[in-house]
Amino acid sequence: MKHYVGDRTIDGVEAKVDGAPLPQRTDVAQYSENGFEWGYEGESPLQLAFALLMDHLGNAEAAKTASNAFMKAVVANFGNEWEMTSEDIAQALTILKGSKAVA
Repeated sequence: MKHYVGDRTIDGVEAKVDGAPLPQRTDVAQYSENGFEWGYEGESPLQLAFALLMDHLGNAEAAKTASNAFMKAVVANFGNEWEMTSEDIAQALTILKGSKAVA
């Protein structure tokens, strides 16, 4: 099970997976030129949502399809510091699919 964490530091925001920097995956889809953010709805939180889903799912199309709903339901609600597991992501996706927010 993977472990994801985010924190606001003096140097800015950082998101990690299992202790290593979470790749932004702009090579697959670029929603923001400003990197990751969270705590609101927007392009930078969408980039984080996509990166989390890309890492978790390993499927670009599935990550793209779910990223907007995941950003609104999960990433936009993160506080300054957050953490979640791959199990938490799977559970959120199941809820979003049940509510028809994700196809």
